[in-house]
Formats: sequence, structure tokens, C-alpha cells
Amino acid sequence: MAKIKAGGAKQGRRQFLKTVAAGGAAVAATALAAPNVSRAQTVTLRFQTTWGAKDIFNEYANDYAKRVNEMAGSRLRLEVLPAGAVVGAFRVMDAVHDGSLDGAHGVTVYWYNKNRAASLFGTTAPFGWDANQLLGWFYHGGGQALYNELIHDIMKLNVVGFLTGPMPTQPLGWFKKEIKGPKDLENMKYRTVGLSAVLFSEMGLAVTQMPGGEIVPAIDRGLLDGAEFNNPSSDRLLGFPDVSKVHMVGSYHQRVESFEILFNKTKFDALPAELRAILRYAVESASADMSWKQQDRYPKDFEEIKKAGVKVFKTPDSVLQAQLKAWDKVLADLNKDPFAAKVIKSQKDWVRRVVSFYQEYDTPIEMGYKHFFPAGRA
Repeated sequence: MAKIKAGGAKQGRRQFLKTVAAGGAAVAATALAAPNVSRAQTVTLRFQTTWGAKDIFNEYANDYAKRVNEMAGSRLRLEVLPAGAVVGAFRVMDAVHDGSLDGAHGVTVYWYNKNRAASLFGTTAPFGWDANQLLGWFYHGGGQALYNELIHDIMKLNVVGFLTGPMPTQPLGWFKKEIKGPKDLENMKYRTVGLSAVLFSEMGLAVTQMPGGEIVPAIDRGLLDGAEFNNPSSDRLLGFPDVSKVHMVGSYHQRVESFEILFNKTKFDALPAELRAILRYAVESASADMSWKQQDRYPKDFEEIKKAGVKVFKTPDSVLQAQLKAWDKVLADLNKDPFAAKVIKSQKDWVRRVVSFYQEYDTPIEMGYKHFFPAGRA
């Protein structure tokens, strides 16, 4: 009988262990099934761009959203909408602030009319730096704190914003004839935006600010004599080669520019910490990828522009020098505003430290290129 009892005790223990194992499997199965539950609770954010549906800039916005959606799984989804789907390109900041949109992809210069200092975060002065160094200043040189001071403390906006996507130098633009000196620009009806509009007004141009999709029709109707937008891919898609056969490349009006990603602060803060982190770090991932993608796309579209019969000219040094002198006046005026002056000082301190290092430390790129490609791009 004792053996029977002992055997029964062993069987009891075995049954207990089986029950525990089965319970553990059930817990594991529940954990694996959790994503199916969360799919019914997906947070969808309406995320409008300031770009046309086929523009490469809209593609960059979708690249960002793709990263967010894949990393967030079924918990969060960005629904990307092109410019005009909810509001016009120049009204995205208002829409994100009041919750009409949950987020947006654009540039700070598009809400420059609210505060002139906004342009300093996206299309700032050409102190001798590039757009990647602008992003360095933003994330490691105190720029983000100043940006938050502007949008939260000064403007009282219910938004969270990040800078992303370093852009190359923008061209002087598209014209009816070659620009050979500053006098050729005087009294010209010209499209640009932000501080660049102030700059060209200082140089004697009659400046009009308008979204990208309106520029080519305005040139075609004779409302503009010249205009700039951004890059070969966007310019080609917008149809500039159809209305102008003179393209001037090189300029200081927007030598340093990056994109901006916005979210409604109330909705952003309500998300779990891990989803906020995904939105934040996807900004950096998409920024890096954009800097690589444009290396492939812009040269290809630049060659297609030339094949369309467009004559490309380098902007003469006399125009570049005139732009720099105009920048002196623009900055002098901006420095009258205490906050703008603080931003300008911070940027100049960063450039003085960072660019001076690279100028002393780096090997000249041009020397190596000319050695291996003495005939240019041959």
C-alpha cells in the first residue's frame, strides 16, 4: 500500500508539473496573440505633407511613414496625405496646432509669416556650413531647445517638431535669359519664400511667395519672370523645363535647408513612450536615407533636364557676392529681435567651432576629384 501511495504522490507531482507547463504555454500563446488584439486598437494619425503626390519630397515623407509603420507594427499607423488633402501647403502648422491634422511634413519657412525666426531653423543664413551641419546644430548644438522655446514659449503652439533631411544647395532658379550680374535681377518678378524673399527684395526684385505647385503656371502666364523651387527631381516633375530653358545653378539664398516633421502635441504626448520613441528615431533614420537617396536621384534628373534642351549656367560670383551683402542687411534687421539674435549667435558659434575644425582637418575633396577625373565628369 505504501508503494501505491508513493506512486500516487509521484503521479500527483507529474500532473502538477504538466498543469504548470500547460499554463505557461497558454501564457505564451496569449503573448503571441497580443498583436491580433492590438490590431483592433491601432492608432492612426493623419499625416499631411506640403508636397504634391508625385514629388520626391512627398516620397521622402512616405519613406518616413514607412519606417514608423513597420517599427510600430499594428499599434500605430501614419496615413500620408498629399498637399491640399485637408489644408493648403502654407496652413499645415495651423492644422497640426488645432488638431485638424495629427502631423505634417514640410519646411519651417512655410510658417515664416507667423514668426520670422522660423526660417532660421530651416532656411538659415549661409555662414559657411551645409544642411547636415545645421542638423548637427539642431540636435547637438542647442538648436532644438531654441526651436522648442519658439514654438512652445513664444508662439504657444500645440505642436512637437523635429528637423530632418539635409538638402543640397538650391539653384538660383529658372529664367527667360542668362543672369550675368546683379543688375539682370533688378525689378524681376520672382518666386521664393521666407527669409529668401526678404533677401531678394533687398536686391531689388519684386518677390512673390507661393507653394511649389503654383509656380510653373505662373511662369507660363507671364506672372513671374523667374523662380526657384529646390532640386532637379522636383523641378523636372513640376514642369520647369517646359516653360523655361535657362537654369542658373548655385546660390546663397537657400544654401542651408532641411525639412520639418510636426505632430499635434496633445496626441503625441498621449502615445506610449515606445511609440513616441519610434516617431522620434524614425526621423533620424529617414533623414539619413534621404541624404543617400538624393545622391542617386538628383544627378539622374539633372541630366534629363539638360536633355530637354535646358541650358545650365553657373551663377556668376558677382551675384553671389551681392547675395552675401544682402544677407548682412537681413541679419542686421533680424538681430533687432532678441530671440532671433539668440538663434543667430548660437548658429554662428556652432559654425565657428565645427566648420573651422573640418577646414583644418579634412583633405580637400576637389583635389582628389580633379586628379581622377581631370576632364570633369568624363
